[in-house]
Amino acid sequence: MAKGKTMCIFSAKGGVGKTITAINLAGIYELLEKKVLLVDLDLSNGGIANALNRPFEKTLYQFADDYNNHRYKNFQDYITKYDDYIDILPCPKDPRQANKIDSKYVELFLEKASNYYDIVLIDTNHTINEMNLIALDKADSILFVLTNDPLDIKNMKSLLSIFKENHITKYKIVLNNSRDPFKNYFSLYDIKTIIKANIDYTLSSSFFIKNIDSYLLNGEIITLQKRMPSLFNKDYSTLMTMALDILDNTEKEEKKNEK
Repeated sequence: MAKGKTMCIFSAKGGVGKTITAINLAGIYELLEKKVLLVDLDLSNGGIANALNRPFEKTLYQFADDYNNHRYKNFQDYITKYDDYIDILPCPKDPRQANKIDSKYVELFLEKASNYYDIVLIDTNHTINEMNLIALDKADSILFVLTNDPLDIKNMKSLLSIFKENHITKYKIVLNNSRDPFKNYFSLYDIKTIIKANIDYTLSSSFFIKNIDSYLLNGEIITLQKRMPSLFNKDYSTLMTMALDILDNTEKEEKKNEK
């Protein structure tokens, strides 16, 4: 059995829409009938399980603790189910547990996860720490989420310079205009010039959803709503393209031929 693909969703600043992007991509993969694991690697302040309104008991902390103390039996014991296609590995309930997780268990968990899932989506915070560096290193691809915010653009320029110096090219950049639709300080050309990189995808300001909290309170994924393709046709297509880009070339070609 072929190993699943992993994507790490990262940013140079907090509050740019990483978690919602990860959740929406999971919904797209469900539509493609792919088995997905959402990993909440924002270990101190993550909220994927809460955003999807799913109660949970075990997290990466229990996995690491059980493995360290020879109690580990079954990978699925640490997973919280969302539906038939999407599973969740929540962040620890107690933020103090985050500091007790040895980074080697993050690498071990991601390795095991790729044996069970077609796609592993890793949601992170924006800190350059050991956990995130492991996720960035082990992921097959990286999705940088960027907004039209001066500080965000400045930080992204610095982050990309580090990647370029280390010859890391396995990333794509999405400009998320739906996060702050009234922020339009820079044109697309300006942003590309400042960060000295291409913008691979753009989520438009039209994808701004005023009642997003109602979806979260009900544990609903926007991309799984029946009206999504007609209401947000352009952004739906963008998310579909983003999702297909981390599948192998054969799968992408098959999907194109089906259209």
